[in-house]
Amino acid sequence: MKKIYVDTCSRPYHIYITQKDWNPFIEYLGECVRSKKLLVVCDENVYRLYYPIMDNMLSKYGYKHSVAVVPPGEDTKSLKHANSLYTAALDAHLDRDSTIIALGGGVVGDLAGFIAATYMRGIGFIQIPTTLLAQIDSSIGGKVAVNHPNAKNIIGAFYQPSMVYINIDTLTTLPRQEFTGGLAELIKYGYIWDGDFLEWLEDNIDGILAYDVDTLSYAIYKACTIKSHIVEMDEDEQGIRAILNFGHTVGHAIEAATGYKVYTHGEGVALGMVYETKIAYNLGLIDYNYVRKLIHLLERCSLPTKLHGIDSSILIDKMVLDKKNRGDNIVFILPTGTGKVDSFSDIDINMLNSVLQD
Repeated sequence: MKKIYVDTCSRPYHIYITQKDWNPFIEYLGECVRSKKLLVVCDENVYRLYYPIMDNMLSKYGYKHSVAVVPPGEDTKSLKHANSLYTAALDAHLDRDSTIIALGGGVVGDLAGFIAATYMRGIGFIQIPTTLLAQIDSSIGGKVAVNHPNAKNIIGAFYQPSMVYINIDTLTTLPRQEFTGGLAELIKYGYIWDGDFLEWLEDNIDGILAYDVDTLSYAIYKACTIKSHIVEMDEDEQGIRAILNFGHTVGHAIEAATGYKVYTHGEGVALGMVYETKIAYNLGLIDYNYVRKLIHLLERCSLPTKLHGIDSSILIDKMVLDKKNRGDNIVFILPTGTGKVDSFSDIDINMLNSVLQD
């Protein structure tokens, strides 16, 4: 069992990282909730795989709980499905002392967290992430949101969980595409913060791809530690936390332009990192060996590194709607060296268009 303390101003909490054993969750749950009335939110796949375990544990220890099951996929992060969860919360008679548990990947975590943040102006919220991307990224830091058809995560809030409980065994039941998509966010941490971790990833990526428990556990712990540290410094993204968006300006535009149906979020981020690194090269911030190194590492993870069939003008239109923008400028987080990035908002549109067509 590994434990990380996240010391945010609004709500400090722990991240627990374990393997196999679900039993400690009940002990930690009792420390986090104000009543035994709970609503578990999961998608149809996770309901089949892991809700029976959760149901048995909660029943054994006297929790009055119900479950709301949503369809899998990015389309579920919508106001339509949010409304169905508000109804489920009302049907379960949740009150201000109740807690919502997000059991699933990033979509479920973002959606359930959005409901927890807004139902009765905020009730208890716990994350049990079951995908690599959710375990190392979306479950930590309190960003909760739903999508608009024109822009990703544009409707949301900062709302910290009371606990994040990670069982890495859940990764063995992930579709391979979902697992490799999470590796894009893992690689991101090396590029934005820790060059030594990046080197470790290059040396150990084969072990991660083979689900070696010790290697995977260390990678998850390291990523969670990096993100927690950044979140502690800048909880509501007024400054340094923005560096976590490396790859996301282009990546979110790709997801929105393809209707959230062609690429997973991790694949979008992988492509976003490649093209944002190429922008940095065109600005003279890095040399081309940096670009090649990123592409090679992503390709080792079977992640896409080149766009096909998306008009660059459509991508730019989507970027204009990005929530990270300031004024009329598109904001990019661009690499400036190994383990270093910075924010840029004065990118020439003609150069951006040329890079996206490359």
